Amino acid sequence: MTFAVGEEVTAGRVLRRALGRHRKRLALGVFWLSLHQATEAAVPVTIGIFVDRAVSTGRLEPLVWCVLMMVGLFAVLSTAWRTGARHGVRSAEYEMHQLRLEVAQRVLDPRGHRTGMRAGELLSIATSDAEKAALVLRAVAIGIAASTALAVSSVVLLLIDVPLGVGVLVGVPLLVVGIQALSPLLTRRTSDQQESVASTTALATDLVSGLRALRGIGAQHNAAERYRRSSQATLQATLKAASTNGLQDGVTMAASGLLLAAVAGVAGWFALNGRISIGELITVVGLAQFVAEPVSTLGYVSQVLAMAKASAGRLATVLGSAPLRVTGSAVSVNPSAPLLELSAVRHKSLDGVSLTVRRGELVGVLCYDPRDADALLAVVSGRAPEHEGTVAVGGLAMEELDIDLLRRSVLVEQHDTDLFEGTLRSNLLAGSQADEGRLREVVVAAAATDVIDAHADGLDHPLTDRGRTLSGGQRQRLGLARALLAEPPVLVLHDPSTAVDAVTEEVLAEGLVEARAVPSLGTLVLTSSPALLGKMHRVVVLADGVVVAVGSHAELAAQDEAYAEAVLR
Repeated sequence: MTFAVGEEVTAGRVLRRALGRHRKRLALGVFWLSLHQATEAAVPVTIGIFVDRAVSTGRLEPLVWCVLMMVGLFAVLSTAWRTGARHGVRSAEYEMHQLRLEVAQRVLDPRGHRTGMRAGELLSIATSDAEKAALVLRAVAIGIAASTALAVSSVVLLLIDVPLGVGVLVGVPLLVVGIQALSPLLTRRTSDQQESVASTTALATDLVSGLRALRGIGAQHNAAERYRRSSQATLQATLKAASTNGLQDGVTMAASGLLLAAVAGVAGWFALNGRISIGELITVVGLAQFVAEPVSTLGYVSQVLAMAKASAGRLATVLGSAPLRVTGSAVSVNPSAPLLELSAVRHKSLDGVSLTVRRGELVGVLCYDPRDADALLAVVSGRAPEHEGTVAVGGLAMEELDIDLLRRSVLVEQHDTDLFEGTLRSNLLAGSQADEGRLREVVVAAAATDVIDAHADGLDHPLTDRGRTLSGGQRQRLGLARALLAEPPVLVLHDPSTAVDAVTEEVLAEGLVEARAVPSLGTLVLTSSPALLGKMHRVVVLADGVVVAVGSHAELAAQDEAYAEAVLR
């Protein structure tokens, strides 16, 4: 099962679901690990029987049977451990994989998410927290197996001597409860540590992606100092969590050692008084020593559960986050309605903006204030669900459209293009099946032929992550070519020519008009480029969040002094 988007999700639900959806594999792991622990508890019992019936009597037949029993026990021990461990590890690995897929699906949901987390934090949750939360399966399996070992040991001790058995039955639960008393502190410190690690990871991601800009303004030393402070805070949080882990380990070892000494001392006294045999004394001492292992295991389980709970809480924040964008179920639009229509839209700096993009139309938008451009992009891309007014696509409010239809209908291409590791071809196709001729058409339209022709392998030239080997203008034109290849009914471009020279800008503008001058398509271009604005059917001018002028580029340049000053260069 998966959590519905916006559903209330808690750490407990994440962990319970993990146990539920792997219950068959988990049950097999519990069975085999419990068999391993029960068999291991039987080893000192067998040795005690061996001493009483073979060594003390000097008879050969009991000796042979005891040796055969030991061989059988160790064969079961080996098989049960390997089988149980395999099931436990597999269930944890499968759960970790599923959690990572769910986090990735939630983060990549086109409706967005309200976590407010940066990319580095989300990366930490998808990797480290998913791994720690999945360990709940392993912890439960070995915890039940350890409890089985304690139960078997207690029963054997009761059969040998009731007071000894009662002492273990009372002492072990008290010991486990004492260990658990440190779990809340460990959970808090582990949660603080993981949050600090995620914050530092996010900061590192931001700094690496912006390193070139930081060097350009000479701020790399300030950035390094900021990272150093964040790293030190993470170190302190990690040390606190580690100290709590160490304290719990120390308490567990000391308490189990005291319990072992007490049981062994009482058993020795009983043997001196003839109350139990030498073989039974060996069994009691062996079991008392063995009991230290499952008690330590329960202490480790307590630590793992604390870490798993902390990580599950962070996963719950992502998996239960509400979408930024509300979508409906409409799967078709009105073919006679405008492709895109904004009516009295208010969002951030926008104050009652209305504009229309009809079929076959290219509309330019000049924003004197960059904040207006950012707000307008957020509205048309659906990233501003709190806006006032109406944004209609094909005659239907954006909120009424099915998310898949909305994605097919409106494509927003930012000027800071995202490219991915692969080839030029794979970045342009982005999953489509266009042929070589169509690829060449959009490359020409985006004035990106020089990018392709500059490499001997052409479209098959490999790219590094984010296309860092390319210049800003090259990345920009490849992003435009990819957007043109997609042929969305509404294409929204934001400054598609800011990083190119004047000659290339003119070629790009002509190619854009040729590619988008189709009766079924509409284009909205936010720019101050005279080459682009000159090719638009209409230009809408925004100042202080309102539409102050509408007309052709030539008309506005001739009649509006502020417009001419902003675009003519």
